[in-house]
Order: sequence, then C-alpha cells, then structure tokens
Amino acid sequence: MTAHDGSYKHIFSHAQIVEDLLRGFVHEDWVAQIDYGSLEKVGGSYVTDDLREREDDIIWRVRFKGEWLYVYLLIEFQSRSDPWMALRILVYTGLLYQDLVKSGQIAAPKKLPPIFPVVVYNGESPWRAACEVAELIEPAGLSAWRPSQRYFLLDEGRVSEPELAEADNSLADIIRLESSPEPEAMRHIIGRLTQRLREPRYDSLRRALVVWINRVVLKRLVPGESIPEATELQEIDTMLAERVVEWTEKWKREGLEQGRQEGIHQGRSQGEIALLRRQLTRRFGPLPAWAEARLVQASTEQCETWADRLLEADSLEAVLGSPE
Repeated sequence: MTAHDGSYKHIFSHAQIVEDLLRGFVHEDWVAQIDYGSLEKVGGSYVTDDLREREDDIIWRVRFKGEWLYVYLLIEFQSRSDPWMALRILVYTGLLYQDLVKSGQIAAPKKLPPIFPVVVYNGESPWRAACEVAELIEPAGLSAWRPSQRYFLLDEGRVSEPELAEADNSLADIIRLESSPEPEAMRHIIGRLTQRLREPRYDSLRRALVVWINRVVLKRLVPGESIPEATELQEIDTMLAERVVEWTEKWKREGLEQGRQEGIHQGRSQGEIALLRRQLTRRFGPLPAWAEARLVQASTEQCETWADRLLEADSLEAVLGSPE
C-alpha cells in the first residue's frame, strides 16, 4: 500500500472513527441501538487466510440487541469505482460467515449474525457502481433465485458540507482534510480535532492522524516542500500558523509566473494565427466563417502544420481541411 493507503486505513482501525461513521453517516434507526462501548476489532485469528490477505479490509464487531453485529469495512483507494464491488462484498461476507461457522463461534441451530458491509471510497471520480449484487445479475425469468445483498457506500468526495456539519464528529473533519483545504481552513479543522480527541484514551488515534496529515495531507498541500514531521496535532497547527504567510506568498509568486508564461504562450499563438490569416487571405481571398472559426481554435502546433501546407496547397480546403 502507499503511504496514503496505509495511514488512512490505520485511522479506521480506531473504534471512535467506526462509531463516528455509524452515528454520523448511517441514517437508520438501528444505529441508535448499538452498544458502542463493545466495539471490538476482529483479529486475524477470527478470519480465513482469504480475508487476512486483504490489506484494505477491516472487520469490527459490536453488540446489537444483545448479539454481535459485524461491521465489514472495505477501504477503497482506487481512482475509479469498481463495477464488481457488490460481487466482491458478497464473496467476502460469505467467507466471514464460513469462518464463523468453522471456528465454532456459530453453531446450529443458532442463526448467523448480521453483517453491515461498508465501502469507504475517496477517489476523485464519483462512485457509479451498483451497491446491490442483484443488479449485476441478468434475471432471465429467475428473479426469485438471484442473491441479494447491499453495501453501504461512503463516497467521501460527494459528502456535502451540510452533511458534514450534521455529522459533527471527527470523521467529518477527517473527510474535510481529504480535500487539502487552504492552510487557514486546515488550522480550524485541526483545532477542532485537537479538542475532540484531547483525552488520553484517544492518544493512539491522534498519533494515527498526525502520521496521515504529515505524510499525505501536508505533502498534497505544498508538494516539494521539506516539512519537519510533527508528533502532535497542536504542533501541526503551530507550524501552519508560522508558515501560512510564507506559503501564501509562494503560491502568489508561482501563480504570477504561471500567468506570465501562459500570457507569453498565448501572445505567441495569437501572433502565429494573425500571420497565417494574412497569408491565407492574400492567397485565397477573404476567409469564410468556417475557416475563421478554425483559426481561432487552433493550437501553435496546428498553425505550424497549416503554414507548411500553405507552401504547396492550391485551395483553402487543402490547407485547413474540408468545412464540416
């Protein structure tokens, strides 16, 4: 896994974040009936080799109405949605049930425990894959025999600010940080996280967040900068306060330089178009509207190609191509 993948997965290995996910983003009545104090991460001894090899998956269990509810978390880091995700979830759920039976934790006539599958996705493109496995199967008159299972999707890039404000928890602030906001906004978010997680019981979660912010968020904010790694959230806030002016000035300078270069390039392109227009007009007479439109949209490379053609062409169409 990349630095982002590993550090972000580690965050979801903390009970508080799983509680935040369920309370803040799963808007169903049963969420209020969970005993969050019983949240327990399922270790490797509980699952098959097939599941242990899946580095991006985390399994939790929690007491629900006196019985265990399993929360199967799949952290999806790829840039596009997986069209077969519903099938993958069905397979992993079956493996988990099979392991619970094989290990003797569930024995007949006792029924299998409920499993709540969650896909956490942080890719740039919206998630478009089916969330129900039945949608992947052609009915062909056999609808009654299709398997049916849904997974809950948290598409972080598509969570609105009102939804984050309503959740009002640490995971909501972590999702805000995923977008690499400006330093001043980042300071506000880190300040809230510092307050939310100030108790000693959150020490491990704070360390996980600090690693992720150091290795991912700050490197995305100021790529190429040498930033000393902090060890506490408060240190990151102090560093941002000290460097926000410096970074802002740097961005302004880079923006001005980029604008200057773009201006030079644009000016050169306009000059080449004007010269080509004069040459075409002298050779073939006034240009029709389609030719003017084509010149306006031309790149520098295209103008150079047309200028070469002009040396031997016997018509306007031979230079610019046929009008559409």
